[in-house]
Amino acid sequence: MTTDGFTTCLWFDDQAEEAANFYVSLFKDSGVSRILRNTESAHGSTGSVLTVEFTANGQKFVALNGGPEFKFNEAVSFQIDCADQKEVDHYWEALVEGGGEHGPCGWLKDRFGVSWQVTPARLIELISDPDQRKADRALKAMLSMGKLDIAALEKAYAGE
Repeated sequence: MTTDGFTTCLWFDDQAEEAANFYVSLFKDSGVSRILRNTESAHGSTGSVLTVEFTANGQKFVALNGGPEFKFNEAVSFQIDCADQKEVDHYWEALVEGGGEHGPCGWLKDRFGVSWQVTPARLIELISDPDQRKADRALKAMLSMGKLDIAALEKAYAGE
């Protein structure tokens, strides 16, 4: 391989630049590195955006304006590991801004249709506890939530 790791390609109809700028605005260690525009031989109009290479939270992406043939679905999602409730709240609201939708169990879709899991690190600790009763209570609480609430998960875990 010629580079470290992988680059995720996200297929958009015609919102590649808008999406890249949105993701770059949300995450640290982010930036747009290159915009490739269509030429006369490409499928889009000359000068329109074909691809946008960007980094979001240190991860490499290419946003492609490929047309309306393909749509995002929940089979692929991006999980955001959040340190605390403040981060959960921030990403939960910011990602649905402008037309996204909240979903169950910490899942949501942004306005481009990309699925995200906004997950507090504490959840994984709670549901993987060796005490199966505690873990099950936390899991059951998580399954009843939209946005994940760490305090409520802790209470369920403790049996309160």
